[in-house]
Amino acid sequence: MTDSRLAEVEALYRDRFRVFVRVATAITRDEERANGAVQEGFAAAVRQQRRFRGEGPLEAWVWRMVVNAALKQLRAEPPADLQPSVNGSAPMADPELRTRIAALPERQRTVLFLRHFADLDYRAIGDVLGISPGTVGATLNAAHAALRRTFEEVPE
Repeated sequence: MTDSRLAEVEALYRDRFRVFVRVATAITRDEERANGAVQEGFAAAVRQQRRFRGEGPLEAWVWRMVVNAALKQLRAEPPADLQPSVNGSAPMADPELRTRIAALPERQRTVLFLRHFADLDYRAIGDVLGISPGTVGATLNAAHAALRRTFEEVPE
């Protein structure tokens, strides 16, 4: 890794670590596993630096590494409690919303977290997940619609 690129990765780690952990926690549903995923993702970014071609932002490339590490951990050992913590160290305040988000398909949950908790734009999310910005928009729209439907279906 060039010295300047390594410095960029170090700055990203230092400046955005909590955001990476927050999103990884939302995916893994466990802050300890999320910390491991962030560490693994950044280590992979350093090890695989030659694969970064500069076609998109370095941050999106690192996000891909972190999200993939978090998804790998989730698939290897799904949590018994399917209610994600979406803000890093504390569970979401509304347990009903937490349960509804947990019920979304994996891609919808991941796009939702990257957009609303990591504050990435559609292009960056597309770079992270290897999908087009249009697919990001459609997936985010589907997630929002699914959540709206679950609230509309609640008997009063």
